[in-house]
Amino acid sequence: MIHLEKILAQRAGEAITALYGVQVAENLLQIQETRKEFEGDFTMVVFPLLKTSKQSPEATATAIGEYMQANSPEISRFNVIKGFLNLVIADATWLDFMSGTAFDEEYGKKKPSDGVPMKMIEYSSPNTNKPLHLGHIRNNLLGYSLSKILAANGNCILKVNLVNDRGIHICKSMLAWKKWGNGETPQSSGKKGDHLVGDYYVKFDIEYKKEIAQLEEQGTDKEEAARKAPLILEAQDMLRKWEAKDPETVALWEKMNGWVYDGFDITYKRLGVDFDRVYYESETYLLGKEIVLEGLKKGVFYRKEDGSIWADLTADGLDEKLLLRSDGTSVYMTQDIGTACQRFEEYNIDELVYVVGNEQNYHFQVLSLILGKLGYSWAKSLKHMSYGMVELPEGKMKSREGTVVDADDLMDEMVETSREMSKELGKLEGLSSEEADKIVRTIGMGALKYFILKVDPKKNMLFDPKESIDFNGNTGLFIQYTHARIQSILRKATENGIDIHAKADMGIVLENKEKALIHAVYNFPGIVQSAAETYSPALIANYVYELAKEYNQFYHDYSILGEKETSVRLFRVLLSKYVAQVIRTALDLLGIDAPDRM
Repeated sequence: MIHLEKILAQRAGEAITALYGVQVAENLLQIQETRKEFEGDFTMVVFPLLKTSKQSPEATATAIGEYMQANSPEISRFNVIKGFLNLVIADATWLDFMSGTAFDEEYGKKKPSDGVPMKMIEYSSPNTNKPLHLGHIRNNLLGYSLSKILAANGNCILKVNLVNDRGIHICKSMLAWKKWGNGETPQSSGKKGDHLVGDYYVKFDIEYKKEIAQLEEQGTDKEEAARKAPLILEAQDMLRKWEAKDPETVALWEKMNGWVYDGFDITYKRLGVDFDRVYYESETYLLGKEIVLEGLKKGVFYRKEDGSIWADLTADGLDEKLLLRSDGTSVYMTQDIGTACQRFEEYNIDELVYVVGNEQNYHFQVLSLILGKLGYSWAKSLKHMSYGMVELPEGKMKSREGTVVDADDLMDEMVETSREMSKELGKLEGLSSEEADKIVRTIGMGALKYFILKVDPKKNMLFDPKESIDFNGNTGLFIQYTHARIQSILRKATENGIDIHAKADMGIVLENKEKALIHAVYNFPGIVQSAAETYSPALIANYVYELAKEYNQFYHDYSILGEKETSVRLFRVLLSKYVAQVIRTALDLLGIDAPDRM
């Protein structure tokens, strides 16, 4: 594959040697994309070369440009704007690039080779006391897309899920079902298991608040009432029983968790995400406790008078961190310590990436620091892909109050919205019900995924279902439709006897929009690499939108199948196929389907 920046830097170095009799360091040869308001494909900054040329910026840029144009077949012309040399790439060079990559289905991706880094990506991390919600959707989509992007950059990837299946919050749902469930099951209620268990989590909160209010009426202050309410004391006792492996408690826990897992599996399948390995906090928290107790023996941690165990991080500019409660029960940090140790012991991983919201930034800073103090050399290999919260126009979500936007409900709404819109526009006419269902699911899920992934992960975002489905805006639907439009062109081209597997005529003259499309495709591998380096699927999402927009401008301005000149017609068909291939790859890296018909 042609790397034009390297070629241009080499040509510039040759020009400087010929003009000034010296060789310059590579870092002085700065080649970058030309800004859109100027003519050119790539720009060279000449200011670092003025000591060598002993000329003005304009004179230096002009001299180098003239030499490169005369001696570099890749360059057709140039222009100078102050100290910037704008280079226009020759049509034959663009066509040569396209011919070398147009039939490479893996274009933009690197293949794993021996010795490449193995990276473990943890995402989803649900609690088994409630269904997945809108926040989980962003988490899963980011984690799954990041996994695909890192794999496309040649890394070996392990996708893992850590299920938070134990703790006081799980016991709240269990206790509420035990008290008020009357034996209700997913089968008897007709509800998905995760929804049913989530209902009892909400029920616990309602009854718990009633007890707090009653205690307050009796003169107890609010904080003490929250601690002494009978329900919370029962839940705490249930957690102790679970940790003591009380048979009845464990049986209830297994039954209700089983309901939840069945529900999660349905949601994950609809969302299009999967995992190579699932970890359970119930299986790792004990290892974490052992490691903490070992750290206590070594003096890394200390015990307070009430028996709780802490890490003193004040010398590191942080505070003290609780690791084991006074009753010996674990906290999240305990199980994260155990899980991290287990993973590095099981797999020869080079990096462990946690896809977790930004409210946990401090948690992962502390985790890495504690593991380092415990002597684990890989502690600095922990990375936190921190992302912002996602909300709906109605405001923030609260699980325990039952105001969360359920993931299943949202997906249903997206599919139904896409169905209504498609019917209004006549897009489903002539299709069987099965074909129509497939298309509206593809559109609805594509709209959901793209709208979330196009936002910089670090930013908080507002998700508007209606806004996400639009044929003309910066939406997944617009990009999917562009792909389907190109596939229609290719089908018609084949029907008309055009060989869509042929090679383009290297002697044709390219129009500006044709060159712009090839240049945009040329940039794709760099975008994939940048997305991996910055953990930002948004770079790919916004790139593919710009590519689709550029193609649609080309489509409206130039005739493709109606072009009379045979070589130009073939080129435009092949260019369309080329663009569709990159759109398809980019959408796949976002976990989005690229339909052939819409």
